[in-house]
Amino acid sequence: MGVDVTAIFEEQRGRLFGIAYRMLGTVADAEDVVQDAWVRWSQVTAVVEMPGAYLARTVTNLALNRLGSAAVQREWYVGPWLPEPLVTAPDVADEVVEGEALAESVSLAMLVVLETLSPLERAVFVLREVFGYPHAEIALALDRSESAVRQLARRAKSHVQARRPRFGTTPEEQHRVTEEFLAACVGGELGVVMELLAPDVTVWSDGGGRNSAALRPVRGAENVARFLLGVTRKLGSQFMVHPATVNGRPGAVVTFHGLVNTVSSLEVADGRIREVYILRNPDKLQHVRVPGRPG
Repeated sequence: MGVDVTAIFEEQRGRLFGIAYRMLGTVADAEDVVQDAWVRWSQVTAVVEMPGAYLARTVTNLALNRLGSAAVQREWYVGPWLPEPLVTAPDVADEVVEGEALAESVSLAMLVVLETLSPLERAVFVLREVFGYPHAEIALALDRSESAVRQLARRAKSHVQARRPRFGTTPEEQHRVTEEFLAACVGGELGVVMELLAPDVTVWSDGGGRNSAALRPVRGAENVARFLLGVTRKLGSQFMVHPATVNGRPGAVVTFHGLVNTVSSLEVADGRIREVYILRNPDKLQHVRVPGRPG
């Protein structure tokens, strides 16, 4: 090709992973898709005038191929299905979480909504609304007409807006409420936990049949508070809570006897917690490292 194909690919890697992860919701599958894209890219012999667009198209179609089998697997999933978490140290930006708009698009709450879109709608939404690709370029990537892509984009955007209302809150408020909430849970302070929960708060917990978790969403401040404090009590004294950024939102990694046991993420609005996402399926936590801990 007469160019440094490795350098070009590495320059695009973060965006490619971001596309694949938002479409698939699993870190391992997203990494596999990026690796497959690299294999295809390294074998190209013709000159590619727009390598970024070419690679985005390749990753999108590889991800679409995987979504069909993933949907079948999730039909048999035990309890609520949640995406695999992306965990970083507090206030540390990840290559797929840059800025408020991208952080919102990778939040667990948003990824759960994206799960309700058709594969094509999901691809169009990610490419258009998250990464700003023009309709004509998306049409080329998906081998659809531009008018069909515009229709898919409108339908997907309307669907997401209806199910994912935006709440105005500052990062400072999110961190403050999260810190107070985690401290109250660890301390078993039911009253404080209740005060920090919105009346219509909902908890989704994903154990995948591999670890204890609620098989249905838990709703309402009192039910949620008692559920969370009950989980904390069951862990006894051999657990530690490590503040973390989880998919661009304040959250925590919980270790039990030194091993990662749980990852949680919170959605905060108007000084109250509206949604709690708890991941306890060990298959989804294999890649998680405790923030600040070597290795």
